[in-house]
Amino acid sequence: MRANYPPRPLELALCLGGCLGSFCMKKGNLMAKKRVLVEFGMGTSLRRRDYTEAAARAIRDALWHNSVNMAELFGFEKEAMLVDVEIAVQNPDAVDVAELAAIFPYGQVVISVAHGGLDVPKQTGGHTVIANAAIAVSFDLEEVA
Repeated sequence: MRANYPPRPLELALCLGGCLGSFCMKKGNLMAKKRVLVEFGMGTSLRRRDYTEAAARAIRDALWHNSVNMAELFGFEKEAMLVDVEIAVQNPDAVDVAELAAIFPYGQVVISVAHGGLDVPKQTGGHTVIANAAIAVSFDLEEVA
């Protein structure tokens, strides 16, 4: 797991098995990282100003939006899922990416945290933290010529 502050637009995750960017070599075949699902979520920390908790709630919100069993649909093991998570909060350095990664029971999870989201001021002092999450699920699929 790693965190990017801020994420580079053209950066692609380094996959297992000798992959770089969106192409991989497995057993002599050219493989391509193909995104098959994207979900979005929003989470808040109303009182404690906890950026990690707001991000965790955004991830759970995104996960609860789907019930598609992607690995089974494509005939892959669940560990073969490449899960790219992008989190946006006003204070990226306050997010514990290891805690967020623990939310995912399987898959190869890469988490990026960037400046975004909102800190909404309260009239009584302090602020409410709002985090946004985007979760993309991909698989390494063989390129067909």
